[in-house]
Amino acid sequence: MSGGVDSSVAAALLVEQGYDVVGATMKLFCHGEDVPDRPCCSLDSVNDARRVCEQLGIPHYVLNLETRFGHDVVDNFVEEYARGRTPIPCVRCNTFTKFRDFLKKADSIDAQWIATGHYARVVDGELRRGVDENKDQTYFLWGIDRGVLSRMILPVGDLDKSRTRARAHAMGLEVIAEKPESQEICFVPGGDYTRILEQRLPADAPALSRGAIVTASGTVVGEHNGFARYTIGQRRGVPGGFASPMYVIAIRPEQRAVVIGTRAELLGKGIVAREVNWLTEPAGLGDQITVRVRHRAPLARAEVVRLEGDEMEIALDEPIAAITPGQSVVFYDRERVLGGGFIEAARQQRTSLPVLAA
Repeated sequence: MSGGVDSSVAAALLVEQGYDVVGATMKLFCHGEDVPDRPCCSLDSVNDARRVCEQLGIPHYVLNLETRFGHDVVDNFVEEYARGRTPIPCVRCNTFTKFRDFLKKADSIDAQWIATGHYARVVDGELRRGVDENKDQTYFLWGIDRGVLSRMILPVGDLDKSRTRARAHAMGLEVIAEKPESQEICFVPGGDYTRILEQRLPADAPALSRGAIVTASGTVVGEHNGFARYTIGQRRGVPGGFASPMYVIAIRPEQRAVVIGTRAELLGKGIVAREVNWLTEPAGLGDQITVRVRHRAPLARAEVVRLEGDEMEIALDEPIAAITPGQSVVFYDRERVLGGGFIEAARQQRTSLPVLAA
């Protein structure tokens, strides 16, 4: 329970349905003296969760998962930026912290199920998109162990946000009913992730050092103050004076270079994914699936053209802009979540299925 409206209503709905509920708040990150206004891990939010539990008549505990979270999520966040990639810490948090470490805590008290305030659903042992398409959070859940699905309860997955707030009011949970949503990464107060990098990387780290801004052909057109300050598709900080708008189309960490190009150069026709995890039976070569490459992006049709261990490649029916290494690509069949992986690279040309000898 983060102290927000979604997890609070989830707990209240379970109490209403007759479950024996225990509320737990995870302590994940220490902000020190630099505590922003009401982040999910702040003392204010912990107190809000505690007050909701008191009102519901259920016990409330704070679980210290800071060490594992620091290793699995924060350290990875820094490492990915140092490699010229754009990490997605919410996926790592769900995969390792919420649905592995948190599950171990549940096991220690013989809890049969774990519940969260995610906008997603578990139906017949399969993960499915939330009813509210604008709030659907399955994009961040593809990495969990398939076996966890049988123990997940997601009470708000059948609601939209307005109905969740309405339920909070109806249940008398006024302390959190209109609480604003946090739009930032929990361990990056104020949204300035470079502060975390500056604290954890050496002063002369290439990711935070000056380098060249170049075109795809290698022409130097400017200078940057660290490639970790850039991501694929970015326009801010890109030199002007070109006939067409220019975007970041690649990052070359070994050269400390940020590569810029036109909108056409930003488009990809295929995706290579690694650390692929399946929540259903794996797709096969030649299967048609739909994919999402960023949260709330439209679903796109694709074909599986290569499968090698935990790596796969898909070819897109229509090109997609800003396919970003380090981010997630999630595979769907209508509402069903098939699985997903971390984007390793974009293909500029569509890869065809291998031709099998007769």
